[in-house]
Parts: sequence; structure tokens; C-alpha cells
Amino acid sequence: MHPHPHPHHHHHQPHISPATPGGSTASFDYNNRHSKKQRGSYNCGRCGLPKKGHVCHLPPPPAADSPVAVVTPAPTSSSSAVAAASLSSSRPPPPSSVRHQSSNLRRALSFDDIDMRCDSPELGELGSELDLDGSGPGGLPSSCTWEVLRRLPPAGLLAAAAVCKGWRDTAKRLWRAAEELRIRVPPRAQLGFVGSVLQKCPGLVRLSLRMESDVEATMLACIAFSCPNLESMEICISESAVNRITGDELGRFVADKRCLTSLKMEGCSNLGGFVLCSSSLSTLWLSDLHSLSKMVFNCPNMREISLEFSWQENDITDLVGMVDNMGRSCSRLQNIHIASVRLSHAAVLALTAANLRSLRMLSLVLGAGITDASVAAISSCYSKLELLDLSGSSISDSGIGMICNVLPGTLSRLLLALCPNVTSSGIQFATAQLPHLELMDCGMTICDPSSDSPSSGGSNEFELQTTFENKLHLIYQKLIIKHARLKKLSLWGCSGLDALCLNCPKLNDLNLNSCKNLHPDCSFNVRVWKVYMQQDVINCWLQTSKTR
Repeated sequence: MHPHPHPHHHHHQPHISPATPGGSTASFDYNNRHSKKQRGSYNCGRCGLPKKGHVCHLPPPPAADSPVAVVTPAPTSSSSAVAAASLSSSRPPPPSSVRHQSSNLRRALSFDDIDMRCDSPELGELGSELDLDGSGPGGLPSSCTWEVLRRLPPAGLLAAAAVCKGWRDTAKRLWRAAEELRIRVPPRAQLGFVGSVLQKCPGLVRLSLRMESDVEATMLACIAFSCPNLESMEICISESAVNRITGDELGRFVADKRCLTSLKMEGCSNLGGFVLCSSSLSTLWLSDLHSLSKMVFNCPNMREISLEFSWQENDITDLVGMVDNMGRSCSRLQNIHIASVRLSHAAVLALTAANLRSLRMLSLVLGAGITDASVAAISSCYSKLELLDLSGSSISDSGIGMICNVLPGTLSRLLLALCPNVTSSGIQFATAQLPHLELMDCGMTICDPSSDSPSSGGSNEFELQTTFENKLHLIYQKLIIKHARLKKLSLWGCSGLDALCLNCPKLNDLNLNSCKNLHPDCSFNVRVWKVYMQQDVINCWLQTSKTR
């Protein structure tokens, strides 16, 4: 939801690496299959039509190693039966290119790495239902026809159904057996087409739509009618599309879908306010929220919530009231992610007053009003956190000290990007006091103050240069990190660093983008698999790597 731009780089990427759910996939069962003897030897091996009097217009099949642009096969697995399902003929762009904020803000949270693919029974388990030796069109065994067609995208599967009766029957069974579908809706697509595709899949339980056209209540009505057993729905909105769904319409949809457990929707700027009542909903992601008049959650089984607000300064959302209601009505919450410039100490106090005993992951992003006092409140109430993200806050090294005193036995991910009051001393203290730490994000934390200085505008340039040189030792900092478990470290934009010493044998992901003042004599005792850096630090890296 990933990169390696940093999650709080906010027009960006999804952090340390948002592992996006395994491509566009559609999972199928092998239900209601029947064996039938086909006269394959009399049919064309390319198109499946009878050979007599037939001149095939299709080109010869490509060589085994030649690329096929139309099909996007899913990763192979001995236990998975997964087919690509994208309405485009080529692989769609990664989700991070669709929305500019949401994927990055929640990037570090564990639910970014959920694999939406689902395993289907292996052929061996269905021997009684499949005629493995039977011949299909063109002499192709029935099992091979199934395996080939299930890997086609929806558009390809629709086209294959027009080839011959055998393929049409197989395609129908594939549609009926589909449990998961991921499709891209192009700008000029008609709602009727989307509805016709969904009605082919009566057993659909997981649906992911990438919308390049505007979304309205009629789309929700179509989904509600066509997918009675829907459990998970995700709607991604491209930059050219507008989500016109209102809060009342969303509330009715959630109330009617009694099997719905997961709802993720982008572009929610027109909600206005909402009341969500559901006994089944456990996961909720809403992004681009703005000026909500009310937010009421009546979801007793909610485990995970992600709310991302727009950056507009005229946002009038009452975050304190929202957090208070969320804490009282969603007592089983385990993961909380809220990104808003209006986050304050009062909102943190409302959250701690809820005393959510199951809370393990807390991400409060972009709240400049969050201070060391807020950290003290969090530490006193939630002592079992595994992830803490306070990026964009005003906490200092003192706040880091409180975190280390309370969470040394559980905290494995700490994100403090865009925290201007944190120094290299605080970062070093955290790595020394948190033995279970595996991920740390300090992007844009240790910055070079000279980069923000105003232009001289008539001042004496020689005097400014002299002052800068005299204070050079106060500007640049040295960072020494020795940690046995640290795997991912982001120092993106830390231009205030001039020396870096790493002794982290398990580190495999390092982001040094825009660390432009690092000296070439940095010391790295690491086995890095992924390194992210721009041209201004490549020379430093090349020189140090020779001495490792």
C-alpha cells in the first residue's frame, strides 16, 4: 500500500517496501467439472475450429521463451491456482503510482504486506471431478485447457469463450468458480460492462477495482447486487478519476453487506460524514478524507483502521471526538493508523483514555502537535506496542528515551521521519536500548540547516560564508549504529549527516537518498541487499565498499 521513498515523504512510495498484494489475481476452484470426450484430432490446433475447409487466421504459437504481452501469469506455486485478472492487456502499474499519499503513509504497517492471493485445491485433490486424460479442442487435454484459460485476464477469457464450445464451457466454469477478482476499469467503461463481469462470478468473495473513471453510488449498488457473498472490497482511484460516494451511501452499503470484513477505499473527499454499523467489519482503510462533520463507528469486531486526511488547512474535522468514539466503540483494535496535520496532544489523550488492551501497532503521522508529553501518555498506557510511528511530530530525544524505557521488550519497528527535534544521539540511544528493533525510519530527521537558510538578499556574502564555516561543527552529525537484529534502515534526506558507521550484520535494506554530505570514509559492516541512493552519494558508497 510500497519505494524506497519513505512513507512520510508523502508524495512518494510506500516505505520500507510496501509489498503490494500479489499482482492482479483471480482465484478459482474446480467445482462442477464434468468429463466429455472431444473430437480434438479434427479441430485446428490454433483456434479450435474444425479443420475441414478451414484456413486459420491466427499466427503460429510463440516459442516457449518468447514474451506474451496479453497474459500476466501469476507466480507459480505447488499449492496455488491463481490467474492474472486485469482488464488491460498489459500488467497495470504498481499501486504506488495510482495514489500519491495513501500508500506511503501506511507503508510501514504490517498490513501493507498482506498477500491477497488465495490457494486453491491441487489437481490431485480433484481427480474424481476432472478427466485428466480427456481431450479438449485441438486435442489438448481438458486439464491443460483449464490451466491455460485460468491464467488469462478477464478480457482474454471473454475472447477465449468465443473460440469454440469447449472453451466457452470451460470459461463459464472458471467464472463461476472465481473467488477473487482484480480488474482495472478504464475511463470510458460502462457500468453495465462491470456489472456483466461481476454477474459471471456468483461466488466472488474478494474484489479489487482500480478505477480510472468516476465512482458513484450506482457502482456500489451494482457490487451489492452482483456479489451477495462479498467479504473484501478495495477501490483504488486514479488521479484522473473522482470518488463521488457520500457518507450516507457508504454507510448503507456497509450495513447491507453482512459478510463484509474488509473495506479499503481511496479518494474519500466527498463523504462529508458517515456512520458505519457492522458486526462483521474488521478492517477499514479510508484515504483523502476532508472536513467530516461526523464519524461514528459501531463496529465491535474492528481490528485494524487506517484514516488518512487531506493536507488542506481548512479541514474542520473534529479528530478528538472521532478518536474518542473510535476508542469506545471499537475496543478490539490492534492496528491504528491516522495521518492528519490536525493531530494534537488532545487527540493522543483521547486515544489513551480508551485503554485499547489489544493495541499492537500505532501510527500517528504528520501531527506537529504531538510532543514528548504525548509520548509519555502513550508509554504509560500502551506498553506492548510492536510498531510506533510518530513521523512528522515534534518529539525530541527525551521522547525517544521514554519509548526505550517502556518498550524495550516488544518494539520492533520505530518510525520517526520528519521529526526535526530528534538528533543523532537520540537515534543511537534507540538502537542501543531496543534489542528487538528490526526497522527504523529516520528520513528527513537529521537535516542540514544551511539548506533552509534564506538567500543573502543584499547581505555580505563573505560574512555569511565565514559564519557558516565557524558553525560547521555544530551542523553536521555523526551516527554510529551497532545492532544485531536491525534489517531495514532509512536515513533518506539526512543531509546533516557527515559520518556514518554501521555494524549491523542482518541489515539488508538501506536508504541513503539525499545524504549528500556523507564523507567517503564511512564504515559499513553490513550485508545489504537493497541500497537506495541518489547520484550525490554514489561516489561515497563506491569508495567505502572497496574497503569493506
